[in-house]
Formats: sequence, C-alpha cells, structure tokens
Amino acid sequence: MTLVLIYEGCVMNKGTLVFAQLSEHLPRSVFARGVSRYAGSYPALSFSHWDQLLCMLFAQFTSRASLRDITMCLRSHSAKLYRAGFRAGIARSTLADANERRDCRIFEEFALHLIALARVLYADDSLAMELEQTVYAIDATNIDLCLSLFEWAPAANERAGIKVHTQLDLRGNIPTFILVTGSLVADAAFLDHLRLEAGSFYVMDRAYMHFARLIKFSQAGAFFVVRPRGNVHYVLIKPNEAELACDVLRDDYILMSGKHTQHDYPHVLRRIEFLDSAHDRILIFLTNSYELSALQIAQLYKSRWQVELFFKWIKQNLRIKAFVGNSANAVKTQIWVAVCAYVLIAIIKKRLKVEASIHSMLQVISVNLFETTPLNDIFAGIPESDETEDTKAQFSLFGEISGQ
Repeated sequence: MTLVLIYEGCVMNKGTLVFAQLSEHLPRSVFARGVSRYAGSYPALSFSHWDQLLCMLFAQFTSRASLRDITMCLRSHSAKLYRAGFRAGIARSTLADANERRDCRIFEEFALHLIALARVLYADDSLAMELEQTVYAIDATNIDLCLSLFEWAPAANERAGIKVHTQLDLRGNIPTFILVTGSLVADAAFLDHLRLEAGSFYVMDRAYMHFARLIKFSQAGAFFVVRPRGNVHYVLIKPNEAELACDVLRDDYILMSGKHTQHDYPHVLRRIEFLDSAHDRILIFLTNSYELSALQIAQLYKSRWQVELFFKWIKQNLRIKAFVGNSANAVKTQIWVAVCAYVLIAIIKKRLKVEASIHSMLQVISVNLFETTPLNDIFAGIPESDETEDTKAQFSLFGEISGQ
C-alpha cells in the first residue's frame, strides 16, 4: 500500500520510486497533446511516446552511453519498471526506431512548455546583483560528431558537428530559447532569431559583436553588454562624469568610426575598461546602457559563467558516444529530452524549495532513480554550495567559456 504524506505543502508518496516521483512533475496531458499533433502514422503499439520519453530521461539522468547501455540497465530493474511508469519492457531496436522515426517536435514542444513553467516559478528570484530587469546570457557550444555517421551535419576539417545556441535566463538559469544548427553557422546569426524584450539585458562574448545585429537591440529598447573583437575604431564623445569604481579604468561615451561600423551602429555607445586583477589584464566592454554603473556592467558580464554550467551538463550528456541515433531527428530528440531533464529538475528545485544547485541535484538523482526515498529526503542532505560554482573553478571572474 502506498502511503501519501503532506510535507511543507508538497505531496510525497512514501514507497514510490524516485523516477516516478520525478515524472509526477511532468504535465502528461500537455505531452499527449504534442503527440496527437505530431505522431503521424508511426504506430505506438506497446511502446508509447511516453515510454520513449521515460527511456530518454533515464539515459540523461544516468549518463547512459548507448542504446544497448540504456536497455540493459533498464532490464536490470525489470521488476520495478511498471512502478517507475513504464508500460512494458524496452527492446533496443524498438527504442532505436522510435528515436529515428518519431517527430522530434514532440519533445521540442514539451521542453518549451516546461521552460515556460520554470520561468514563472523563478520570475521573482533575485539576481546576484540588484537589478529588476531580466538578464539573459547568450552563448553557443559545438558538439563534434563522426562525419561517417552524421553526414547531414558537415563542418570544417572533414569533421561533422552541430552547434547548440542558447539564451539563458539568469533567474534560475533556465534556457529560454535554444536553436540547433550546423557547426558552420556563425554564433552571431543566432541574434536574428531572438524576440528581443524591451528593458532586458543580453550579455554576450566577442563572437556576437556584429553591429548590424546589435543595432536591433537599441531599436527594440533592449540592452546589450558585449566584448569587442579586435581593434574597434571609434571617436571619443566625452568621458562619463560618474566617479570610477575600483578596477574601472575608463568609462567613455563613444561613436563608431569604422568604414562599416559607423553606418551599422550610428548611436552613442559606452566603452568601459575594467582591470581583471586576478589575471593582470584589461577587459573592454561595449554597452548601450547609460543608466547602470561601469561596475554593474562588469558584474553583468561576470554573470555569464552560469551558461557554462548549463553547457557543461549538456556536453557531458551529449558526448559522441552518447548519441542514441544518427539521424538529425534522433539527435534533436536527444537534445530536447536533455533540456527537459534539466528544466524538470529546475522546476522540482523550486516546488520542493531545495537549496542545493540543479547540478548537485542531478548528481544525486543519478544514483537514486530506483530507490523509494522521498525526494525531499534525498535533496535534504545536499550542501547548499556546489563545487562547480566555486569562483576558483569558474574561470576566475572573466575567463572565456565554451571554447570561445
């Protein structure tokens, strides 16, 4: 008999497997609507789309490396699969066919719905710095593939690859927009796909310094912080008269004067020089924000390290050997399920009021999926701090991330 307990406003099922407790936070009716929209003529038979989702979530939570690895590990828990939510046993060929042939848009749409849920839960969270506006970190990461297996994703130097472009809301570190392209697509091209929000801040590295695209931020009433790439020609309009904070060397108003840049971006910008004393180097930032202090701009750029943790988890779970299908549909299915797994834990973190980081929670979940311990008890023993968030392990304040 299953005993239902009420704990701090949350329902916990004592005796329910951890995997089942996690999936209870997934809106199954929403998933079913996506299935009905994109299922097509591919028969579900005994292996439903929900079974496919659970299999792929299991692979993400436990870092399984292949189809055989997934099915073998699940069979080792065959007596518990029904209690975990699976309707039937899983054959390797069945899972392979599902990933190749079932429309990846089912999982994309479901991931986007989970993202919307998570953003509502984290909307009132504060940032590391006092700022009411929404702050997004933008970056991209490359995932190398074997050209002989992934001919649809050509890249340079006879290697295949894809690029995952991401916009991360720093309230909760929730990915709000993701685009998967070939690795030859320029990072800055991602900016063409964004729906810019007036008043929000977008923090980017040098790969996104494309003035013809950055002008769209100003036109939309949005703000950007970006590092310039190479020598940028400009003329000084006047220094900012505000008192310079510690480690802020210059804060100037400038106009671009390059042959193309003065046409692409004819408005006044702020150019800030900041001393990264840890590495004894000077970092330069360009921004269209006139209200924030120079130190706040530098702190905004520092906040980009959050996107590194997201990419770190994605890449750890999307290694070459970890892809469980070779087609574009199978790869995109796995990427979107990985996003579902990440955002699901972010939702649970907020609903259960867990103090530990998402990354720590994922580590603990990976070894407890088929235990019957209540989620609150599993997460209660995790320290609030996370070694991956240690400032020494980040990139020492302003180091580059994602191979930039």
